[in-house]
Amino acid sequence: MVAPVSKIWMNGEMVNWDEARVHVLTHTLHYGLGVFEGIRFYRTPKGPGIFRLDDHLRRLYDSSHVCRIKVPYDWDTLYEAHLEIVRANGLADGYIRPVVYLKDGPMGLLVNEDHPVGVFIAAWAWGAYLGEDGLKNGIRAKISSFSRNHVNAIMTKAKINGAYVNSILAKREAIQAGYQETIMLDTDGYISEGSGENLFMVRNGVIKTTNLTSILSGITRDCVFTLAAEMGYKVVEDRFTRDELYIADEAFFTGTAAEITPIREVDDRAIGEGKPGPVTKAIQDAYFKAVHGEDEKHMGWVTVVK
Repeated sequence: MVAPVSKIWMNGEMVNWDEARVHVLTHTLHYGLGVFEGIRFYRTPKGPGIFRLDDHLRRLYDSSHVCRIKVPYDWDTLYEAHLEIVRANGLADGYIRPVVYLKDGPMGLLVNEDHPVGVFIAAWAWGAYLGEDGLKNGIRAKISSFSRNHVNAIMTKAKINGAYVNSILAKREAIQAGYQETIMLDTDGYISEGSGENLFMVRNGVIKTTNLTSILSGITRDCVFTLAAEMGYKVVEDRFTRDELYIADEAFFTGTAAEITPIREVDDRAIGEGKPGPVTKAIQDAYFKAVHGEDEKHMGWVTVVK
């Protein structure tokens, strides 16, 4: 359960946590058309630092454009609202969730351009998504029986609320089977991503990740490309199969919530030595230095809240 904080930014105003409400006929609640982001902020030497805020905000507007939803606030307004939600709640580190949603209005599947649109931004303290032990020692994952959405079934480059029903079903299946996360295949049977994370594997010193077909273009994923290149690692974007993943030397998930989480086992098969490998640990270390504002090269990734 999300621990309550004092304020939520809702449609241009700061409102109390327990007064942030939507109507039961909110269109997004019924049909799932809406877009959102997940953004982390971390304790830094200069104060709370929102990680790659510009990139997350750009993706929020891009997702809205894909869904033909007109965001009723300009960039500067939403940018400042993200800073203000951290200030208003006095948080040093945590998670921010902006949502663009269709308000109550005409029901049915035809959404006109003039349907009222709302935006809210919430923030709360949130630890390691897949657990502190998972960050340190790696997690067990299961290949899902559910396929990732086809690129022409739902727009995979937009972070759409309703698309995550697919993730919920897959995640629930894995947890009930005794695993900590799921790995989903695309509709052609190749590795796609986790329920809410991108996936990388390492074999013979080469890092491989799925190309941008069935997956969301992750912002943490992009960080890995940069950090790995700085360390001299080659990163390849290509399709790969589940059995190629089984024989990887290392594997890890990436995501704003998941951060850099090692995968030690897939389908009861140890990945490499069954523990986080040297490449994963090096990237993880570099990532956490960057998000905490401890890497001068990447201070541009951090927006300090003053």
